Formats: sequence, structure tokens, C-alpha cells
Amino acid sequence: MTAMIRVPATTANLGAGFDCIGAALSLYNEFTFTPIETQSLVIAVQGLEAAKVHTDDRNLAYQAFLKLYTQIDRVPPVIQLEIKLGVPLARGLGSSATAIVGGLLGANTLAGNPLSPAAVMQLAIEMEGHPDNVVPALIGGCQLAATAANGWAIADIPWHSSIVPVVAIPNFELSTAEARSVLPTEYSRADAIFNTAHLGLMVRGLETGNPDWLSAGLTDRLHQPYRQKLIPGYTDVEQAVIAAGGYGMVISGAGPTLLALATAECAEAVATAMTQAWAKHDIEVSARSLAVDLQGARSC
Repeated sequence: MTAMIRVPATTANLGAGFDCIGAALSLYNEFTFTPIETQSLVIAVQGLEAAKVHTDDRNLAYQAFLKLYTQIDRVPPVIQLEIKLGVPLARGLGSSATAIVGGLLGANTLAGNPLSPAAVMQLAIEMEGHPDNVVPALIGGCQLAATAANGWAIADIPWHSSIVPVVAIPNFELSTAEARSVLPTEYSRADAIFNTAHLGLMVRGLETGNPDWLSAGLTDRLHQPYRQKLIPGYTDVEQAVIAAGGYGMVISGAGPTLLALATAECAEAVATAMTQAWAKHDIEVSARSLAVDLQGARSC
């Protein structure tokens, strides 16, 4: 038996939705788990950044694979793991979440699906440390996650069909640890109220496509003002997005990828504007419009 799992990239935070909103995007990593007769783990990785991925027991997808077998108290089989990379590493597009989700689902499949989707989600959140990437990677769409008395409350946020996500992926990396290190440990009441109000506008803007609500909801005071300094040319790219007709721009996850929201009519112009703005800072960029993946991780 072989388990083949395809997991979408994710964009988290979405402006005022810091650490609680994430959406699945139409970029994918693929993981194939095949039990083998030998005594040693075999991992093969394909893709532009394959050399950066561990091919031993430090591999994150394999660690997730082992975690599920530990959870069900069974001995894991020796496997061959094949990985096809389509999600850039350390760019704020949830590459680690794809590995965690892929490893857990691969293990659950080979084990005969002993864990429910809810139990797999809980393991994924435990491994990642927060839900905003692993939840949409697992179930697709745009998801809001909040702690609740019995664990997590997960709410689907409808994504209006007129809203196109445009990503600009630069040729440099930014670690989540570095991005978190610049954040303050405390915030003012005014900033908390600002983000609470603008989170409401973001949710309603995504649901309705209302341009005023979207533009306002993309602003935030909890993380982007502090992380902008880690991303050269941020202000110029943001101004270019607005000039090209975009609703606004946010840092995708911890960055450095920047995400703009736009209509289909101006999405190509927004992608071009982001590329040109960053080129003035001698930064090479891959910019393109994507779609929101509504299925999440799946067997393929």
C-alpha cells in the first residue's frame, strides 16, 4: 500500500487576522509514503530547493509520520518517502505546515485511518504550535481558529469569488523565529481595539467583496509595523499595489512573501507592479495570481 498526499500552501495572518486567520492557496507539496522491506528510511526530494530539505530522520514530514504512530501506540513501518516541492521554503507560505499535514495524513492512511480528521488536526496544531497554517492546509478554504473550552473553535470564512490573491515571492528567506523576535511582548488598548474592529472588517470584506472593508481589514497594528523593516522595499511594493488597483497588501505569514488582494481584472497588473517595485531594490521576485484552494490536503 502507498499513501500519496497533496497539501496546499497557506497564507496566514491576513492583516488584522494576526495568528488566527489562514487561507489555503493553489501551490502544492506532494508526499508519497511507501512501506519497504529494508531496514533503513529512504527519503528522496524533488524541486528547486530540494537540497535544503533533510533526507534523514530529521525530516519534518517523517517526524509527523512518527508522531501519529506514537499517538496510536503502534510500531511505524520502514518507509520510502518521496517529496515533490512546489511551495517555497521559509517564505511565509506554510511549507512546514504542508510537511506536518502530509506526514500525519500519510501515516494515518497507512495505518488504516484510526484517527478522525479532528484528531489529526489536533496533532497538527500541537506540532506547529498554532493553527493558522495547518488548519487551512488540512481542510482548505479560509479558516478562523480560536481557543475554546473544549480545544479549538474553527470557523470557515467565505471567500468571495471576485477576490484574487496575488503573491510576490522574493529570492530571500525569513525565518519565523526572526520575524517573531521583533514583535513587542505587550500592546496598547488602542492597538487591541484597532485590530479587533479591523478583523471584523476583514471577515466581512472577504465574504462580500466590499472594497472599503477589504482595504481597511488589511491594515493591522500587531505585527506588520514591526516586521516591515525585515523586508526591504516593503513600502514601495505596497504603494505599487494600490496604484495598480489592488485592495491592499499584507505580509504572508511571517514573510518575506507579500500578498495582495485584487479583482481578476487587475490581478496581472498588481503582480507586475509588485515585481517592478522590488526590482528597484535589486530583489528578484516570482509574482503571480493564485486561487484559494477549497479542498485542502487530499490523497492523489
